[in-house]
Amino acid sequence: MRSEKEMFELILGVAERDDRIRAVFMNGSRADANSRKDIFQDYDIVYVVTDTAPFLSDPSFTDVFGEKLISEEPDKLDRSVGMDIDFADGYTYLMQFTDGNRIDLHLSPLKNAERDFLSDPPMVKLLDKDGLLPPVPESANAKYIVARPTAEQVNACCVDFWWTAPYCAKGLWRDELLYANKILSSCVREHLVEMLDWLVGVSSDFTVSTGKASKYLKLLLSADDYGALLKTFSSSSVQDAWEALLCACRLFDSAARRVCSALGLAYDEKSAASSMSFIKHIKELPGSAKEIY
Repeated sequence: MRSEKEMFELILGVAERDDRIRAVFMNGSRADANSRKDIFQDYDIVYVVTDTAPFLSDPSFTDVFGEKLISEEPDKLDRSVGMDIDFADGYTYLMQFTDGNRIDLHLSPLKNAERDFLSDPPMVKLLDKDGLLPPVPESANAKYIVARPTAEQVNACCVDFWWTAPYCAKGLWRDELLYANKILSSCVREHLVEMLDWLVGVSSDFTVSTGKASKYLKLLLSADDYGALLKTFSSSSVQDAWEALLCACRLFDSAARRVCSALGLAYDEKSAASSMSFIKHIKELPGSAKEIY
């Protein structure tokens, strides 16, 4: 596997020798000083180019980066299914190489250089032949640091969690496992993770990052809380899904109480209790029931 030094020398060497490439910057985890380094980190690279068209007409220019194991051109795929994609506005090559390295290379036209540079922090300048790129904002490394929520945000999270959780219960009563799992993952657990992010925030005075997709929660939550979160993923059968849903409800209730207490906010215990009671009632309803109550 080529070293980080070798990869940067290659990426920058290509740019330095090609007059069509006027600047290079990097975002993603390698641009984040607080990210945890490992062998699977991609090189998220942006080449600022005079025009995307020449690179698209001869995609073999990417061969210089190494032997590809698999690759993808997401903009071409999007256009192939009917999306309105303007290749002149930017184009991306995703490349996984046989040595284990990966480069996600985006071509950004000159007109979009500043916009693209500022749009996806954190970012690091690697090359700027013409002074095109603005200074790196002081807040660039704060993208995934948990922000202090407003009272309205906490309330919205709580209201929607306790409103959508019974949808999952109804799906399970109907033996619609795919539907129930969809609600569990896209609504219930999404709000649960949001609340757990805030729990980490209140315990760290909102100075800690939970990472993209909250991937660092394992390191930041207590063993009990993280263990309970993992149990919400055990839903390969209706019975497992019931346990996952009930575990999600218990953990959300506990986390929400702690977050609200730390922030001096009121927690609607009555609504939470009512929703939980309704879910448990649905669980006990026989499949032949003709009425809910």
